[in-house]
Amino acid sequence: MATHFFFVTIAIMALAFTLAFASDPNPLQDFCVAVKDSKSAVFVNGKFCNDPKLAKADDFFFSGLLTPRNTSNPIGSTVTPVNVMQIPGLNTLGISLARIDFAPYGLNPPHTHPRGTEILVVLEGTLYVGFITSNPENRLFTKVLCPGDVFVFPEGLIHFQFNEGKTNAVAISGLSSQNPGVITIANAVFGSNPKISDDVLAKAFQVDKKVVDYLQAQFWWPNN
Repeated sequence: MATHFFFVTIAIMALAFTLAFASDPNPLQDFCVAVKDSKSAVFVNGKFCNDPKLAKADDFFFSGLLTPRNTSNPIGSTVTPVNVMQIPGLNTLGISLARIDFAPYGLNPPHTHPRGTEILVVLEGTLYVGFITSNPENRLFTKVLCPGDVFVFPEGLIHFQFNEGKTNAVAISGLSSQNPGVITIANAVFGSNPKISDDVLAKAFQVDKKVVDYLQAQFWWPNN
């Protein structure tokens, strides 16, 4: 039953994205399979396009999204992306997916996708989710989601997902970009390389420099 629901969910997401305007430029050909080799290829959307005559079914295929991921890390969640890096045939098509596994009380920390709107559906467990609008309002929109519930995170806005239950949770996200990108707020601010001046961060967050130094000394888990 769970497997059937999973594939119905994927089909609905695929249909929704075919009706929506993608963030990425619209393709002018059937497909543009991404390749790393620039020989006899054309550069489109950040990737080189392979000769269409050389395309094969595996260029449009990914396996393993049903497989649970290990969530024994500091934040208790793991993201399995399915974007143009995993499926070369997604190049220029303006969509991608991700599976997110949550341990009990696991968190997908506040982050943004600079190039894509996200639509998320819960498959298992219960998630507390939300996003924050831009300045000056900074309004917080939140919802508790159960299996089958869907929530949208607008492009570029800070958002999060938190498993507030005592059991594992699983969600699938669809994104309106072949490579939506992710900026995890804490990682970017306190884990940048090189480090942002503690004078800047102390003033920005209105805290003592010792607090900034402590935060910059932490290991920020790369959950992407």
